[in-house]
Amino acid sequence: MTQTIVEAKLTGNTAFQMDLDGHDFITDASIEAGGNDLGPRPKKLLLAGLIGCTGMDVVSILKKMKVEPESIRLEAKAESSKEHPKVYTEIHLTYRFKGKNLPMDKLERAVTLSQERYCGVSAMLKKAAPVTYDIVIEE
Repeated sequence: MTQTIVEAKLTGNTAFQMDLDGHDFITDASIEAGGNDLGPRPKKLLLAGLIGCTGMDVVSILKKMKVEPESIRLEAKAESSKEHPKVYTEIHLTYRFKGKNLPMDKLERAVTLSQERYCGVSAMLKKAAPVTYDIVIEE
């Protein structure tokens, strides 16, 4: 089993300086929530991690299939509960592929493999909320 350690240092008010594998960034609360809006909200970073994880999987799988879209864009939309703790109750991903004559069967296979086998972030989040997706081809 591999152990992951992430550390954060309070830099003022509600802002935390993060160091992930040598990449620094700050998380903070919004001004309305008492922060200074110096960085993204931690819960939204879960969604960023999700689309980053599945996106890298899909790119890797498509390269092996010799499918090269002109571009790939991912979007995550999540519904939150109304009561505290406000957790995501459902998450929907949209995979947007741009290119001519893209084979839908291979795109679907790459996304399915990512969602059902490879993406650890998706596997973790599915334990808390359903994760659904759709695929859009733009020419």
